[in-house]
Amino acid sequence: MMSLFKTLALTALCSALPVGGAMAADMITVPTSTPVEMPVAEGMAYDWSGFYAGVYGVGQFSGADGDQLGLGISAGVNAQFDFYLLGAEVAVHGLTGGVGDTSYGQILGRAGLVVTDDVVVYAAGGYGIDLGAPQEDDVLVGGGVELSITDSVSVDARYLHGFPITGDNAKDQFTIGAKYHF
Repeated sequence: MMSLFKTLALTALCSALPVGGAMAADMITVPTSTPVEMPVAEGMAYDWSGFYAGVYGVGQFSGADGDQLGLGISAGVNAQFDFYLLGAEVAVHGLTGGVGDTSYGQILGRAGLVVTDDVVVYAAGGYGIDLGAPQEDDVLVGGGVELSITDSVSVDARYLHGFPITGDNAKDQFTIGAKYHF
């Protein structure tokens, strides 16, 4: 037992020696006499701030209602702070299939990161309500990715999971759509 402990201690000591020497070295710097200038970009980066409206296709899947497909409309607002994005959105979509036709409304908050000039990855959360019978409402949690195509048009893909508040019908929702930014 003691020889195993000595072997482990010696191994740990030997492996730490090269790391300790590297950590003690000072960073090499080169003095300059003029400030470094940043390159000037040819064009402005896409600005995600402002209002938008869009259309989307939706697939909603649940145990009680079955598989439903539909179309929807959305409207929202974004605010971009450096590479952070905050936003809010309202949407409503009509669904068909499964146990019948219905409509579903939702209010979402979005928070994300601007990954490149034209791509945003975000988390979303909010409230959803089935506007048909029986009335069901859900807490929605998920996320998505949005890509700007032009200065005023973007495409979006999103996944949301609905945790039931009223009823016991959990939902999985996938959307793909396009947005016009004002």
